[in-house]
Amino acid sequence: MRFSSVHFRTLALGAAALWLAGSAQAAEVHVMISGGLSAAYNTLVPEFEKATGNKVITAYGPSMGTTVNAIPMRLERGEAADVLILVGYALDDLIKKGKASDRVDLVNSKIGVAVKAGAPKPDISSADAVKRALLAAKTVAYSDSASGVYISTEMFDKLGIAAEMKDKAKKIPATPVAEIVAKGEAEIGMQQISELKPVPGIDIVGPLPDALQKVTVFSAGIAAVSKEPEAGKALIKFLASPAARETIVNSGLEPIEGGK
Repeated sequence: MRFSSVHFRTLALGAAALWLAGSAQAAEVHVMISGGLSAAYNTLVPEFEKATGNKVITAYGPSMGTTVNAIPMRLERGEAADVLILVGYALDDLIKKGKASDRVDLVNSKIGVAVKAGAPKPDISSADAVKRALLAAKTVAYSDSASGVYISTEMFDKLGIAAEMKDKAKKIPATPVAEIVAKGEAEIGMQQISELKPVPGIDIVGPLPDALQKVTVFSAGIAAVSKEPEAGKALIKFLASPAARETIVNSGLEPIEGGK
């Protein structure tokens, strides 16, 4: 007998509900999440809430950095947190600092290239083509999170255009890069595809070619300050289950089978 995604989702949610059946009352699960997984997460969470009776309270922010919404800064301020969902190496840093535990790898995320809706799409089929496109563009935008760190500190150097990009390429803190492109404030934007897809007013040209691609792992863990660790683990288990696969793929991500 073949099982559909609906069957898988029902089974996974049933398992999550059974896991929490011993609780006297519904839990409030506080989640801090970065942009890479947000679109799929926002679709899946209501199903988890309905099946378990738990309430999920979400705070959004970058995986790293010093902006007010960045997950490390939220933790420093003592904001409530049970589940942390962010770039894998950023979660590892929090684990080393004693602020998180129980890492589970959820998805792989690729970097994409976007232009304003209706604008000509540049050739990005090879590293040389990307180099030509970036040199031809008047303005380029990249994020202040994992993809942007790679683009600004590695990719531009790899292409030999770091000097040329110094004045035309802008790091965009906190705001989705696609919003800047949609407003016409940058001709080319680069960020994880899953973060580009939800924003209207842009066309996604495609992923960076393999020679330049940097795959980012997004992972989940339990915050050291968690007051509802078991409910948090149930949520992570659901996000890592076959039930979540279709939604995750549709958001532009690649599920990691079995976590880490």
